[in-house]
Amino acid sequence: MKRTYHAVIQEHLEKYEQMIFLSGPRQVGKTTLALSLQNATESFLYLNWDDIEDRQRIFQGSSAILSGLKLNKLGQKKPIIVFDEIHKYTKWRNYLKGIYDHHKQDIQIIVTGSSRLNAYRRGGDSLMGRYFLYRIHPLSVGELLSTKLENEVIVKPAELSKDAYESLFKFGGFPEPFLKNESRFYNRWQDLRHQQLLKDDLREISEVQELAQLEVLSVLIAEQAGQLCNFSQFSKKVRVQDTTIRRWIKILEELYYCFKIKPWSRNVTRSLLKQPKLYLWDWSRVSDSGSRVENFVATHLHKAVDYWTDTGIGKYELFYLRDKDKREVDFLVSQNGVPWMLIEVKASSNESLSKSLHHFADQLNPKYTFQLAFDMPYMDFDIRKLTKPMIVPMSTFLSQLP
Repeated sequence: MKRTYHAVIQEHLEKYEQMIFLSGPRQVGKTTLALSLQNATESFLYLNWDDIEDRQRIFQGSSAILSGLKLNKLGQKKPIIVFDEIHKYTKWRNYLKGIYDHHKQDIQIIVTGSSRLNAYRRGGDSLMGRYFLYRIHPLSVGELLSTKLENEVIVKPAELSKDAYESLFKFGGFPEPFLKNESRFYNRWQDLRHQQLLKDDLREISEVQELAQLEVLSVLIAEQAGQLCNFSQFSKKVRVQDTTIRRWIKILEELYYCFKIKPWSRNVTRSLLKQPKLYLWDWSRVSDSGSRVENFVATHLHKAVDYWTDTGIGKYELFYLRDKDKREVDFLVSQNGVPWMLIEVKASSNESLSKSLHHFADQLNPKYTFQLAFDMPYMDFDIRKLTKPMIVPMSTFLSQLP
């Protein structure tokens, strides 16, 4: 299926000479996206580090890689070289730097990675300024509605079919299980992917030996998605040191199993300063229905702030709000360092507007303040027109994000 990122990468190829780094979870569609660009140029080369013949060609150096490509042909688009999973090579950064510095006028380079590419910075010259990073996320409501390249931060509302919306919530946003839309396939796919993540991928970026205990931690994170992260409680349940828990969570973040949201503390009286919250990249693994609804929104917002930032629209970040009086709002989106949007998530539209939402809206004066209701039917209304805190359908809100 065509993704929004296809248009993003096409625009990059037309405008910029920097390398393209595509980073994201296993099976989110990075390789498919890279291979879909074969028709964008007359000359295309795909090299996979996990393929022994491709690896030998990489070791032979730039002359072996460039041989066979149509270079220096007037009127021709630059050849594209895709390096898939090359970050597993310990000297990959210097290797790419050498090729880029000598041939950036002649070729386009795309690098893909199923772990965070910056997790592999093990010395050598920096690639700073030589690449643009695009973080590839699972499918979202907005992407299912449109794959056009949008320069607006919030787009016009549109209605996703009820069946597609329910399938996305149930099976998650990874393309294969969503498109299959079948519980038996989903269960088998999940088991296989989870084992690959916590065994194969884990071994590639760390030397963790206690795989069974780390898997217990991953289950605990899923069970407590959206709650304040209590490292000492995790430590007691997994039976390892607090420092080990922090290190393992960082590894799980690098593997795109979970992501962290920190509290916003600026201009908030008696704010909570340290404890983060953890959410899963794959909300379908969250069994509690209320927690899954919150994780569903968290993942959509996470995708939106990365998209807005990566495409140069602005600097966007995702936080939550909580003070020492236990007033809390689920999410705050900042725009260029300033509170821009407050979002509270509720399963039911029967719940009244949150007093905490009003409290923090008065303190921070964001441009937008919403309480999202999961069970509220879609309304064809542009949320950008709202000038005060309001309860809105979750489906309407999510349709206006990328």
